[in-house]
Amino acid sequence: MANETKQILLFGAGKSATVLIAHLLEKSERYPWKLVVVDADLSLALSKIKGHVNGSALSFNINEANERAKMISQSDIVISMLPPALHYQVALDCLVYGKHLLTASYLDDSICALESEINRKGLLFLCEMGLDPGIDHMSAMQLVHRIKNQGGTIRSFMSHCGGLIAPESDDNPWHYKITWNPANVVNAGKTGAVYKKEGKTVERNYKEIFKDNPTVDISGLGSYACYPNRDSLSYAKRYGLETAHTFIRTTLRHPDFCKGWQYIIEAGLTDASEFREIDACKSIADWFNQSVRRHSRLSSFNDYINTVVTESDRDLVQRQMKYLGLNSSAPLPSGLQSSADVMRHLLETRLKMQVTDRDMIIMLHEIDYEKNNQLYSSKSCMIVKGDDALNTAMAKTVGLPLGIAAELILEKKINISGLKIPVAREIYEPVLIKLKEKEIKFEDL
Repeated sequence: MANETKQILLFGAGKSATVLIAHLLEKSERYPWKLVVVDADLSLALSKIKGHVNGSALSFNINEANERAKMISQSDIVISMLPPALHYQVALDCLVYGKHLLTASYLDDSICALESEINRKGLLFLCEMGLDPGIDHMSAMQLVHRIKNQGGTIRSFMSHCGGLIAPESDDNPWHYKITWNPANVVNAGKTGAVYKKEGKTVERNYKEIFKDNPTVDISGLGSYACYPNRDSLSYAKRYGLETAHTFIRTTLRHPDFCKGWQYIIEAGLTDASEFREIDACKSIADWFNQSVRRHSRLSSFNDYINTVVTESDRDLVQRQMKYLGLNSSAPLPSGLQSSADVMRHLLETRLKMQVTDRDMIIMLHEIDYEKNNQLYSSKSCMIVKGDDALNTAMAKTVGLPLGIAAELILEKKINISGLKIPVAREIYEPVLIKLKEKEIKFEDL
């Protein structure tokens, strides 16, 4: 490898970037690399770099085109951990200045529209390179390719992943704490879901996503509910499993979470539309009552609990809602414009991880396949726990795939180009090997 200094540019220093930053700074002690972290909150970026000699922090508005372009033009590889809607601006500059781009976000139409130009310039734009999406793709494709190479034909593919709270830190009726952007929790399921089950295409709308969810058993940890993710069918083609009778990708949550969240949705508390009445609300309880009145014509917390919530769920849901403070006289923070904004605030403050809390990632693949006229089943599971509220399992599993990919690209051990997600062997094999060295690994069940 040439001895010239390489600059890695990272946009975003939030919860999921902690371990990524530490990994890249650790590698910079071996290679001539510099890491520049840009975040709207300069103090946050500085806190993640911790004074490392090879790290620096900047703060500017990502919409400042000149500053953004200047930093991208000076860098060798760019990692964006910005909100998904902001990746496009970064992508355009990466095209102009000929820089590789990595993100953990789902591919969207705006980035896909750049594919021909990405190919023409011989660049690698590697998206969906986090946990889910990310590690799920890589580990699934390793299994799929192994089975196919042995002459197997896959009939059913189910993949489940959840960012959860570790049992030793589970101390609330939601069995959940915030380890990543709370807006993503509030928005979960809003686009509905489509998947294939026993040969039939199934579509579920938002209000059905958290209802009557099946469960999977994880040895030593118990049962977890799984709700379907977005458009599973688009991945059936990418995985080469169009002929599978069942193909579904899901998110794991504690069954109680799904029960409670269904009532949160029905009360309209995740509504992102402008809520003009919010300005007249003096407390959280006022907002809850206004939202309930708007969506169900009931008038109070007790009315909602006693009228909408089924008797079998009533005790649990009442405890969950009180835990979030939905009947609280606490003042409503200023500047919020929608119920979704309020819910995001409540999740971030009421379900906050404490310093010594540990989170947990569970990923489970279940595959049924046919070989020599015999039916077989294969299960593979990954369980990762965080160290504390900062070095979380979520930060490890989202950040490390990005950091490892950047490392391998700079070392020229990943040499492919184009607009990619990590389903190609050239990407997943070296990345999974290095993840295993970090104790992020799967066990066959």
